[in-house]
Amino acid sequence: MMHSLELEVSRQPEVLERVLRVVRHRGFRVTHMQMREQGDSSLLAMTVEAERAIELLSNQLSKLVDVNLCTVLNEQAARAARV
Repeated sequence: MMHSLELEVSRQPEVLERVLRVVRHRGFRVTHMQMREQGDSSLLAMTVEAERAIELLSNQLSKLVDVNLCTVLNEQAARAARV
């Protein structure tokens, strides 16, 4: 099942590595990722794939110190972002 997440993260060099480590440890696979800067933070949009519940991943990402906000987008918004 495909899930789409949007994260607002601090602009630190190690943030992307931490996020990807959590994604991998929770058993998800990244299928699409896009990052853009906005002021003092960055916006990371990514699509992940797994048979697991997305809440397992979003709860863990929210606990990371450099993640300011983690939002799970609905499937319809995920398709629009990929086009």
